[in-house]
Amino acid sequence: MSARLCCLVVLLGATGMAAAPMRPNLVVIMADDMGYGDASCYGNTAYRTPHLDRLAAEGLKFTDFHSSGSVCSPTRAGLLTGRYQQRAGVPGVINADPKVNRHHGLATREVTFAEVLREAGYATAVFGKWHLGYHRKFNPIHHGFDRFRGYVSGNVDYISHFDRMGIADWWDRDRLVPEAGYSTHLITRHAVAFIRSQAQGSPKKPFCLYVAHECPHSPYQGPGDKPVRSLGKGNLKGAARNDIKAAYREMMTEMDAGVGAIAKALREEGIAEKTLVLFFSDNGANRNGSNGLLRGNKGSVWEGGHRVPAIAWWPGTVAAGRTSAVTAISLDVMPTLVELAGGRLPEGHRLDGRSLVEVLTAKEAGGRQSKRLGRRDLFWEFGKRAAVRRDDWKLVVGQMPAGRVGLYNLKSDLGEQKNLAAGQPGRVKQMQALLAAWRTEVARGATVQPERAQQKNRVPGN
Repeated sequence: MSARLCCLVVLLGATGMAAAPMRPNLVVIMADDMGYGDASCYGNTAYRTPHLDRLAAEGLKFTDFHSSGSVCSPTRAGLLTGRYQQRAGVPGVINADPKVNRHHGLATREVTFAEVLREAGYATAVFGKWHLGYHRKFNPIHHGFDRFRGYVSGNVDYISHFDRMGIADWWDRDRLVPEAGYSTHLITRHAVAFIRSQAQGSPKKPFCLYVAHECPHSPYQGPGDKPVRSLGKGNLKGAARNDIKAAYREMMTEMDAGVGAIAKALREEGIAEKTLVLFFSDNGANRNGSNGLLRGNKGSVWEGGHRVPAIAWWPGTVAAGRTSAVTAISLDVMPTLVELAGGRLPEGHRLDGRSLVEVLTAKEAGGRQSKRLGRRDLFWEFGKRAAVRRDDWKLVVGQMPAGRVGLYNLKSDLGEQKNLAAGQPGRVKQMQALLAAWRTEVARGATVQPERAQQKNRVPGN
């Protein structure tokens, strides 16, 4: 463990823990580009997701849960650190192209939930997508994960496992180790094997498992499709066949089955009641998926870019069949996990997220408020686009032409169709001030990525 975690302070969330067993196993499952309307329990009628539906029926379904970003790398930096990704120096996508910013990554100075939990005695593993640095120094094993099997880029060919630059990308810890198989199946297989090995191992200790699915991100390939990428030939988009909708349906079906396999393994090993499972997406769907009635898609700061499906399942602790309208964000995952694990943060270390333990352990359907979460403002920014959320009000800037701003009341206008900015100049000014203050605050002390000229090792993946 790095020296920065040797100086520890009091337990997070010392109050409000009576209803939640301490030190459960923790499983975080994240889909990639799955929209708010892509699961049948969120209204999809084009296909069924029975295993996600079962988790929702046996657990808690969030209706106002958000990713901290509207694209891949930033959200993952926010999730792992519990801090706005702008603080961690990952405000945008870490690109596979060496001519762009392939040399960037999540700095090891950042504190991840895996590091805190490993220090608290947890076994840690991540299987699937990383997308927080291509070079070995950014590998998950340097961020608190004991085990890693998967890929470090934004997406790989589901069959051949080459990234979009035609570079091989399937790793075992920090070594390139090819493995035959459909990526969704491999991610599930490794996750299930890890669960069984931890449940049957001796001495037993709690574990934290991060399952980062590729699905339903492009390229659109079902398990029976041919590769669309090979060595040196990776800049290909689309599907292995013309019917993207059919491929998307197959991809979602396979990931849903994988979620079911994880839940089944937990039940069969007799540890379901000792395990919290959190499922959500890293951002909204692109135009090939469904964001339901929400406006916008991946990459935007409209609700369709960052309001995502989210489910919490913990038999015996999370009451079955509940729906929560509490506003939550993926930044809240780290403080939630750390509180449940009895973990400790480095002295003076600040998180932007807040623990959801009170929401998870409530016995009745959740309203729009939580005493422990309290009132707070939330922010999203990608490029020149940004949004501010305060209560039911949302300000959108940089998303519309001619410098126009949008002001929406999400309680009455979830689809963000009625711009109220002209009639609410005072509120617009107030929320613009909130955004300006936030930008200044997160920039203070934020991690700075190295310039390409400072990188001596130019070999992709090293």
